[in-house]
Amino acid sequence: MKLYEELVARGLIAQVTDEEHVRDMINEGKATFYIGFDCTADSLTAGHFMALTLMKRLQLAGNKPIALIGGGTTMIGDPSGRTDMRKMLTIEDIEHNAECFKRQMERFIEFGEGKAMMVNNADWLLKLNYVELLREVGACFSVNNMLRAECYKQRMEKGLSFLEFNYMIMQSYDFYYMFQKYGCNMEFGGDDQWSNMLGGTELIRRKLGKDAYAMTINLLTDSQGKKMGKTAGNAVWLDPNKTSPFDFYQYWRNVSDADVMKCIRMLTFLPMEQIEEMSTWTDGRINEAKDILAWELTQMVHGEEEANAARAASRALFAGGASADVPTFTLSADALTDGKIDIISLLVATGLVPSRSEGRRAVEQGGVTADGEKVTAISTCYTAEQLTEGVLFKRGKKTFKKVVLA
Repeated sequence: MKLYEELVARGLIAQVTDEEHVRDMINEGKATFYIGFDCTADSLTAGHFMALTLMKRLQLAGNKPIALIGGGTTMIGDPSGRTDMRKMLTIEDIEHNAECFKRQMERFIEFGEGKAMMVNNADWLLKLNYVELLREVGACFSVNNMLRAECYKQRMEKGLSFLEFNYMIMQSYDFYYMFQKYGCNMEFGGDDQWSNMLGGTELIRRKLGKDAYAMTINLLTDSQGKKMGKTAGNAVWLDPNKTSPFDFYQYWRNVSDADVMKCIRMLTFLPMEQIEEMSTWTDGRINEAKDILAWELTQMVHGEEEANAARAASRALFAGGASADVPTFTLSADALTDGKIDIISLLVATGLVPSRSEGRRAVEQGGVTADGEKVTAISTCYTAEQLTEGVLFKRGKKTFKKVVLA
């Protein structure tokens, strides 16, 4: 099976501008493609994972990836998928986040001469003269067409700032610039980026009289319909200091039965023959599939040693035992009042629940235990003496945190 056909079989492809040309370029290793990453945080998340694995798949087949760090576009903010304007970051924050992204990407993509490139659109976007930009590309964009774009339509009722309205032009200019400077002939992105990507291909065609191509990939969602990378209201980070290897493993170990094979197809590098055989598994073997998924992805992000440790810790906890590899939360003494802390405050502080109302509901429904004992009242408190020794709290059967007082 050739690469493009494999991408289709894995359920990755959502839309392409010219399937015949895109298929031939990818299969023949002739695509020089880019994916953009805006620097909105100091770590990539599980939501970026699909893009990184896609870049790796294409590079292994001889295609050339360009990882575009959005140092310039982050200063505007992508309105796609947003109900309000993004927080404005300082230039210093953006530069710091960009450096963090670079270090994480190197685990997936091989950079170097004749291999993958990493560029930052701040290098050209921040040098643009506004009037010159308008004269160069402004006539290529129809405001009517822009307002029909899904990323803008969903914001019109609550208000779309002129700042964000420029984002499509900036992203399109990126493709136009890299087409000329680096020979970049293809852009990949999530299916929510389709309108922005079409803007780039159209700009290249109108200004240069040449063809460029775009392909969007399906965004993986969990059973609640939220974008991949969110759990209990918090992002699942690729930085081990923000999401431990154990928590990362647990996130994937706990995907719904309905999603596990979709995740394996889209995110792992297991052979399609093995995946098709696994898709016939039922009942108890579904948990085996989840274990395989969690291990495969954890070893890609954190290495085989950490993946093995996370698997062992998970199995020990499911078996009712304890493990030194269980994630530990260090609770500040300042969180205690009169030498104790109530269970709701503790659950919120540790991130086991996103809010006090959800913590109260979890306790009242019998879903919280402390060292194996069910917590039966929301008034339950824990003393400094108890927490100094460490207490293992569980929310449900799958979320764990050992709490130790600093």
